[in-house]
Amino acid sequence: MKRTIEEKDIVSLDLTLAKSLTSSDSPPSPIDPEAERKLRRKCDRHIIPILCILFSLSFIDRINIGNAKIQGLEEDLGMSGNDYNIALFVFFVPYILFEVPSNMILKRLAPSTWLSLIMFLWGLTTLAMGFVTNLAGLVACRFFLGAFEAGFVPGCFYLISMYYKRYEIQWRFNLFFAGSIIAGAWAGLFAAALGSLAGWRGYNGWQWIFIVEGAITVVVATIGKFLIVDWPETAKFLKPEERLLLQRRLQVDCGEFQMNRLDKKAARRIFGDWKIYLGILQYMGVCNIGYATSFFTPTILNQLGWKATQAQVMSIPIYVVATVVSLIVALCTDKLRHRYSFTMAGVFVCTIGIILLMAQRTLPVSVRYFALYLIVSGGYITQPIAVAWLNNSMGGHYKRSVSSAMQVGFGNIGGIVASNIFIDKQKPTYPVGFGVSLGMLWMCGLACTVFACGLWLENRKRDRGGRDYRLDLPKEELENLGDDHPSFRFGY
Repeated sequence: MKRTIEEKDIVSLDLTLAKSLTSSDSPPSPIDPEAERKLRRKCDRHIIPILCILFSLSFIDRINIGNAKIQGLEEDLGMSGNDYNIALFVFFVPYILFEVPSNMILKRLAPSTWLSLIMFLWGLTTLAMGFVTNLAGLVACRFFLGAFEAGFVPGCFYLISMYYKRYEIQWRFNLFFAGSIIAGAWAGLFAAALGSLAGWRGYNGWQWIFIVEGAITVVVATIGKFLIVDWPETAKFLKPEERLLLQRRLQVDCGEFQMNRLDKKAARRIFGDWKIYLGILQYMGVCNIGYATSFFTPTILNQLGWKATQAQVMSIPIYVVATVVSLIVALCTDKLRHRYSFTMAGVFVCTIGIILLMAQRTLPVSVRYFALYLIVSGGYITQPIAVAWLNNSMGGHYKRSVSSAMQVGFGNIGGIVASNIFIDKQKPTYPVGFGVSLGMLWMCGLACTVFACGLWLENRKRDRGGRDYRLDLPKEELENLGDDHPSFRFGY
């Protein structure tokens, strides 16, 4: 007799439930491609747009200090020397430390609650930055901004990965990243408009940037509580039969590779996995480029001869082009099921741009402006692929949760580097800034190369049966191996 699936039957997406719902004496029926396509599109409509908008605001609140700088921030607060770099640096200390704990909390809470809560708090912090009167106040706000923003990006990566197959993720990750790229475009124009309010109500232009953008974040966070989706087993936008279909298609993609229990052995497998540490180096190297361009593109454009408002406007096409390039590459890498060559393509493109800026004294303004297109586009080719690639190489809920948090968290050390290498007295050539950025970019390239070789060698070893001894482990441990299961194969 055909069984009716009720809402109460769908309580978890773990493998045990999957088997209990789909097991029978005959093989399970094939998944209907049309039903799968409709489910995928429904997930796209409910998951990606709101997260993309929230990421835009997150990125703006993180880097709007660069726009505030050219609107009089340093002069009003009496900043000099490396004070600006200190204000940038302090953000990353709590941002790095709190990412893994945040994802562990997220595993136990509804994403709609946790993500909207931390967003509300960082919105209030951004708003408060508009009222600081000295460097100490600015540094304190930047510290709390880093603490509250810490869990957002890895939490979103984790949430997205729970709805899609491994080779559907890159397109969705790049759409998510497009939020930050687009933010880089319209943030400049919006900041220019807010800067024109200088003098109104007694506040300068840089203050209005923080006040208005922080207030927008607070409002959107409140609305986001009702729009952010929760875990698949409790998501209200899914019907019971759609939950079962989602579970089935992910089971087909991931097979027996689960890690849904965090015990001592699972913890050792997670924190002893070389792949995670290479993923951190990948992200750290290219993350430095992303932050360097976000923090200093307005300043560089200003030094090319454009005044503050014009410099903001001239940054817009740079990010529009980067968005288009990033999305095209995402389609290609998912379609070809290949990551490595695309990460290196981004590294090469970015390298050309950095070299041009290092030689800028001998180059016309038009070439220096073109170099910014190469740097930003190249960075946004490699960065989202590095995230998706590591995510594809992880098996199980807990391992994905911890690995995404570690990669984004510790990878943001690149942001600490970026905030300290562009020394004000070295402008406009910034030899240290561009030199270190180039070195870190190729650290990313080397990490990608070692990562790809390591995955290839591991696949060959498993093909030869070199990991089959794990099949003799106790059943409880065997069912919690994640990507250490001998049947798991890595993509590169």
